[in-house]
Amino acid sequence: MKRSLAATAVVMTLAACSTDRTPPAAPPVAAPSSVAPSSAPSPSSAAPSTPPDCVTATLDGLNLTERVGQLLMVGVSVDAPSGVADTLTRYRVGSFFLRGRSTRGAAALKSNIAALQKRSELPMLVALDQEGGSVQTLKGPDFPRLPSALKLGSGSPATLRATTTDSARRLAAIGVNINLAPVADTVPTSIGTKNPPIGAFRREFGSDPAKVATAIRTVVPASQGAGVLTVLKHFPGLGRVRVNTDTSTGATDTTATAADPYLTPFKAGIDAGSASVMISSASYPKLDATNIATFSKPIITGLLREKLGFKGLVISDDLGAARAVTGFTPAQRAVRFITAGGDLVLTIVPSDAAPMAGALIAKAESDQTFRARVDDAARHVLETKQRAGLLRCG
Repeated sequence: MKRSLAATAVVMTLAACSTDRTPPAAPPVAAPSSVAPSSAPSPSSAAPSTPPDCVTATLDGLNLTERVGQLLMVGVSVDAPSGVADTLTRYRVGSFFLRGRSTRGAAALKSNIAALQKRSELPMLVALDQEGGSVQTLKGPDFPRLPSALKLGSGSPATLRATTTDSARRLAAIGVNINLAPVADTVPTSIGTKNPPIGAFRREFGSDPAKVATAIRTVVPASQGAGVLTVLKHFPGLGRVRVNTDTSTGATDTTATAADPYLTPFKAGIDAGSASVMISSASYPKLDATNIATFSKPIITGLLREKLGFKGLVISDDLGAARAVTGFTPAQRAVRFITAGGDLVLTIVPSDAAPMAGALIAKAESDQTFRARVDDAARHVLETKQRAGLLRCG
């Protein structure tokens, strides 16, 4: 029997928490803080119970359909975002990604983003790829062309900081609150431009992981201090592969281990407080001989969470159009990523929202362990929204 995904919208009349559908002017992003459920008083205590914190109060007000919606980031055309407005609403999608390239002005983009936010019960994370060089979603008079990471990495820290800050302020002003950047991958000189996903486009900050780490330590606080959260990508690194996961299958790094020096930039970004880390869709046989990183519990939970101590948002690379995941259905991709320890499923294909949401709901209803994982992932998303200034409580 088919299950209806259009659950009744949650009424956010929590005593301790309310949300504002129109995102505020983005404040500087604070360093990560631990958000935990309030402890219940002992039965003999006469003291009044402690109100739940903002994230807990918000999470408690969401049913399963709405919690699953928080786990999805769906692609919308940067030039026609309203085209998928109904999809975002129907599946309670918690985040959207501006895909494509645009030279439209800031005023028009801000209006479009605000219109989508107004339709959402909870404010959404709004993402794009504004790295610089050949990977820059927004260009034009309001969004100057950014140098490639390789060029910026070879310059002064002051220039890198100023460029990052200016770009982030422009994004925050139109309602973008998370940038799928910076690239923390290191491309060795022995491979260089023969590395299709990164080196060929000069997306790396350098060929020395220590130098890349220095750049990441500059970029993360500069962007987040200007109101746009950062996403370190593509964990545990795409700099040594010879295949682009977006266009081919079989991307493999046979060198990476848990002691790989190429993890240094990711650790630097985590220590600098980056809100999020993106998982690559390549294979790392010395870390997991069976699964690509996107579906790997040893990589996401074991290495990233436990060994490196990352407590923030874990987002997938594209699980919609990327060739690396075509061996699995959209439903399987979503379930496998969340099972492995991921939090936010990114797909640039709007029609994936239905099978992905349906599969996550069905799995959670039949498997209590998975239901707990959904709740944990939804909490990570809400904590990220709180950092972005999207949750209003008190």
